[in-house]
Amino acid sequence: MSSNVNRNSSEVFDEFILIEDEPARKGEEGTTVNPRLEQLRAAVVLTKEAVRAASITALELATESAHFMGVVGNAGELVNPFEHIQAPVWEEEEVPADMIEAAYAYCEELTRREAGNFYHSFKYLPEEQRRAICAYYAFCRRADDIADGDYVDIFPGSLGPNDPEAITYRRKLEELAAAKPVVERTEYEDKLAQLFFFRKKLSTAYNSMSSTDPIFMALKHTISNFGIPREYMDDMISGMEDDLYTNRYANFEELYSYCYRVASTVGLVCINIYGHDATAAAREFAEAWGIFMQLTNIIRDVQEDTERNRIYLPLEDLERFGLSEEDMMSGRELLKHPGWKPFVTEYCERIKAYRDKAYKLLPLLPKQSRYSPAAMMAFYSSILRRIEKSGGDVFTERVKLSKAEKLTLAAGVYLKHRFLSF
Repeated sequence: MSSNVNRNSSEVFDEFILIEDEPARKGEEGTTVNPRLEQLRAAVVLTKEAVRAASITALELATESAHFMGVVGNAGELVNPFEHIQAPVWEEEEVPADMIEAAYAYCEELTRREAGNFYHSFKYLPEEQRRAICAYYAFCRRADDIADGDYVDIFPGSLGPNDPEAITYRRKLEELAAAKPVVERTEYEDKLAQLFFFRKKLSTAYNSMSSTDPIFMALKHTISNFGIPREYMDDMISGMEDDLYTNRYANFEELYSYCYRVASTVGLVCINIYGHDATAAAREFAEAWGIFMQLTNIIRDVQEDTERNRIYLPLEDLERFGLSEEDMMSGRELLKHPGWKPFVTEYCERIKAYRDKAYKLLPLLPKQSRYSPAAMMAFYSSILRRIEKSGGDVFTERVKLSKAEKLTLAAGVYLKHRFLSF
């Protein structure tokens, strides 16, 4: 192993705060964000000098055994094909093709297991695009699992929440965000440290290093092939961080900025992979696609979110219908409130405006790529109709489509966008 040479963490982060306080905005309709906070996040980088690097012996060993690396264990579990490599990066810039193939296989298997509806829309893409989408999905899935689940991400050689760099990053973020954690402190520090090192792994996709994490190994290849801007990837992680210290949104503009980070960025990355005419219109419609889907998720998951003391619906809009935070926490009792159904009606109309805008994206995509986003839009449109028809009853049972309904919708979309579209 090469020596572990760490720069003083305070020196690293002192370099972050260099820009003027110019206004910054996330999304067309979002509120302004702190530009220094944006710089802090974007400046996280992993370098060979700062970590234990895999030795050339380990690289040769991995190359020789790459064709034995499966991604499914004897018990059917998902297995990291590189888990025997106890270092965060490769010393060599060139990663063997067999290892890249194993990394993509890992991402595709993860997507098949966890993406549900989405995987069925991905699997009909041309092979290069399908693999790229699966690598990107795996990145998003793991970020969400860290922030909102029990998944523990491993960064070899780090000290987790006790790592000096992670501590310095946390303190800078808290200072700039001027916000307190909305989850238990130990959980907050642990998850924020994991996201910090997750962001470090991301940096290897944009420099000469290569992460030994199969998700980021495949992602680096995807980013190189499709020219995906780092800003979109950083914003996704920032949205996950936001969930650790934000559980209320005062107005729609604040909510829009959050939705942009965690959902519009997905649309913007996807159109890079699908292929499109590089027009402002395509980016505008892709942004709307993300807003449409995330706003639908938010209204569908009201009960689940309030059980975790989260209210994503804008408080300002709720108040106009006489709905208080206490009302939102009342579960099924909310259905009896005279303001809930009219609120849901208005909220769904807003979603439909973004949905209609999102559909304008489809003609701008190559014919062979349209089925994937069209299927996702069709699934979410059907869920939205059910919520609207029920008057906002998202409490009796989770609003979802049956397997037969998904297949019927998918078949119609496939026929229309693979064979009948011009």
